[in-house]
Amino acid sequence: MEDRDLAFMLERSPVLEFLVLMGSQTGVRLRLVGQRLRCVQLGHALLEYIDVVDAPSLERLFFWEIGKLKSFRKRNDDNHSTMNGSSGIKIGRAPNLRVLGYLQPGEQELGISNTIVVAGSKENILPSVQILSMEVQFGVRNAVKKVPGFLRCFPNLEMLHVYSPPISEESTGKVNLKFWQEGGPIKCIVQSMKKVFFYEFHGLRSELAFLKFIAETGRVLEHMVVLVAKECFSSGDDNVRAKLKPLASVKWNNKACQVQLFKSGRTNPGGPVYSNKIAPDFGFADPFDLLGH
Repeated sequence: MEDRDLAFMLERSPVLEFLVLMGSQTGVRLRLVGQRLRCVQLGHALLEYIDVVDAPSLERLFFWEIGKLKSFRKRNDDNHSTMNGSSGIKIGRAPNLRVLGYLQPGEQELGISNTIVVAGSKENILPSVQILSMEVQFGVRNAVKKVPGFLRCFPNLEMLHVYSPPISEESTGKVNLKFWQEGGPIKCIVQSMKKVFFYEFHGLRSELAFLKFIAETGRVLEHMVVLVAKECFSSGDDNVRAKLKPLASVKWNNKACQVQLFKSGRTNPGGPVYSNKIAPDFGFADPFDLLGH
């Protein structure tokens, strides 16, 4: 299906509520305009850009198993471009968007055209988003450095899901706690974040620094759930305890926060666990929380 065919179909589907696109290998370029569109899923595909132009009813926007573009492509005809192999996600009018993910800092560029004046300054934020999931390569410094900017776009975030993929050959250094502290407070972590899920914890210093920063600054954090990667158990329980020991010394901002540790049951190094059946089911408040389903 070519871009113009997809656009033609969407323009002539005024009552469409659920859209699923799967299996594209050519680079998806998608503009979303729909008064009734509530849920969009894009999976097993290469994403060039997705532009949420006008979707007032959109509540959920999902990406999973999104591949990296292998070539630079610039398009002057529609003001969209992809640079350095990254893909673009632009969100315009989507006032009811509550659930978003999996975003990939370092692989994707996030643009928000909804500018809000806060305390005399203009900020590009999505105040409606309450549940966010990210896939972060904690072994790649440039990827981790983009995470604060992503999180600042969601000032009212309540649930955060973070998937840490296996360490790749592209590892380019670690990020310590000082990096997060020097960057200053992140509003959603300080004021609204209640629950954090961390999947496939490997014990990296960058992973620990991220979790420590959340624990030490989150005022209303109620739960932190950590799933330890199965490979960490290959050297015995002592190895696991050594990797988790730094968390024991954390000075929790909310001392009532409950911490749960689990052994990940995953046996393959694929992407984050995801259910395209649960995603559009509005009976599940948090479709990324597959532990409770």
